Parts: sequence; structure tokens; C-alpha cells
Amino acid sequence: MAMPRPTAAQLAYGSCTVIFSTLAMLLLSQTSSGVGIAVIAVSALALGLLVAMTVPLPRQSVAEAPRRAATMHAEQTPVPATVAAATEPVHERAAS
Repeated sequence: MAMPRPTAAQLAYGSCTVIFSTLAMLLLSQTSSGVGIAVIAVSALALGLLVAMTVPLPRQSVAEAPRRAATMHAEQTPVPATVAAATEPVHERAAS
């Protein structure tokens, strides 16, 4: 199963979260070591991913919801096999 593509809102919220949280943590911690900056960068990326994944997906339109439900129901319903139709001989009319 393919992973769905992120929406524009997810990309925007996630990117803004990464940028602003990185700046805030760097300013508040006042770190200058490479390890401290790396920890802040990784934690900001994790926070941005969390925010991006929790953005609600757009709702379906009212007209599309029943159609999608019917399609899903049709895909899950098995088609009954008819054995009688397969065993009857084919009768064709001769062209006159």
C-alpha cells in the first residue's frame, strides 16, 4: 500500500514548526557546541514531523462520500458463481 502524499497544510505546518522551534531552542539554550546543535536540530525535526502528521486531513465532499462508500462496498462483496450457466450448451440460430 502506497503512502499518501502530504498536503500543502502538512508541509507548511511542519516546516514552520521546524524553523521556529530550532530558532527558539538555539536562542534559549545558548549552546555553541556541535553536539548541542545536533540534538536541537534532531529534536526540531521530530517535533515538525509530529506536527505535520497530526494536521487533520481535508474532509470529503458530501456528494463524494456515498459514492466512495458504495465503491468500497462493491469491492468487498463477493460475486456468486453460477455453475448452471457454464454447463448449458450454446444454441445459436442459423442465419436464414
